[in-house]
Amino acid sequence: MPPKPVLDWRPDAAVGYHHFHPDRSLNFQCNRWVQWIGPEAIDDVAAVARSATEYSQWIDGFLAAAGQARSEGRRLAGAYYDRAAEFFMLPTDPRRRPTRERFVGDMRELFEVQPEGVPYSGGTLPAYDLTPAGPVIDTVLVFGGFDSYIEEFLPLATAISDAGYRVIAFDGPGQGGALEDHGIAMTPAWERPVGAVLDHFGIDHGVTAIGVSLGGGLVIRAAAFDPRVRRVVAFDVADDELDLVARQIAPGAGPVLRTLLAVRAHRLIDLAARRAAARRPVSQWGLWQGMHITGTRTPHEFLRAAAATHTRDVSGRVSADVLLLAGANDHYIPLGQLERQAANLTAARSVTTRVFTAADQAGNHCQIGNVGLAVRVALGWLDTVRAAAR
Repeated sequence: MPPKPVLDWRPDAAVGYHHFHPDRSLNFQCNRWVQWIGPEAIDDVAAVARSATEYSQWIDGFLAAAGQARSEGRRLAGAYYDRAAEFFMLPTDPRRRPTRERFVGDMRELFEVQPEGVPYSGGTLPAYDLTPAGPVIDTVLVFGGFDSYIEEFLPLATAISDAGYRVIAFDGPGQGGALEDHGIAMTPAWERPVGAVLDHFGIDHGVTAIGVSLGGGLVIRAAAFDPRVRRVVAFDVADDELDLVARQIAPGAGPVLRTLLAVRAHRLIDLAARRAAARRPVSQWGLWQGMHITGTRTPHEFLRAAAATHTRDVSGRVSADVLLLAGANDHYIPLGQLERQAANLTAARSVTTRVFTAADQAGNHCQIGNVGLAVRVALGWLDTVRAAAR
């Protein structure tokens, strides 16, 4: 078997953040897949981006790229191109499930892993237990956010494991196999899936938890209620989901949506959301995706679920060491959420923040372009806080 395609986090290994598409959201997605595949993907992704002005063209282009990559023996690229295509398929698209299954199957074979099923809410959460070859420094939980598949992060999880950590990477409610195979919808009460995973693996000691994207807010919630989470990496902060959703609908939409939700103006919310969706494809996709993830049927139900996903009433309960990571140019999460979260962590043992910039090639969401830098920062921070606790 060829070596596993682990994330190379050496300083000279950054793939960089590139300009592929004039649409900021699509350009980010292009960079997202290049990050995990490597520089070999740049020409492929650029070719798809040049001809994709609509989501249907994006989907068809990446499906074709996936087939071509597989025919050339580039299985990792083929897997991520399938994921790129599937990402923008509506839940009703008949191509979605087989495309997802190709991605998940290829990633499991490439990394030689199979998930354990963690019992939860009448179904199971898929969890990968990665152990290092030598002594275990610490146990690290890794999970994603709004619509992630944990298999996407296997290069990251494996790199952390190779550095000496036991890594348990899992899909929680509303994510990956938990949602698509077991119908478990998103919940803001993230201490429940984290607790289920820790209980399943018999872990009663302090662990480190890394939450990616919206997971950066979910991990704060978990640490607030489960004392076994002693070290936290918010790998973007995401302290209020409604702010993030509103930002994608229209500039300044947040306060208006909160007022409409407060007075239960459901019909007006649904009308406004559908009009926004008609104007902006990313809004249309986001609403469909959001309803799918949260198990809701209307825009106002989804927005109410998003409004419930925040940390402002629990951050003050966190007693762990906390590392907050953010991008100065993050088009999903405004930098102000980092400052607000840091201020709200009043009982934390320590709070460390790091803002990445365009000069780092890591200034956008989740440091895409130079995720290796974020890994180096996080592992260095872990060494520091663990030494201080001895």
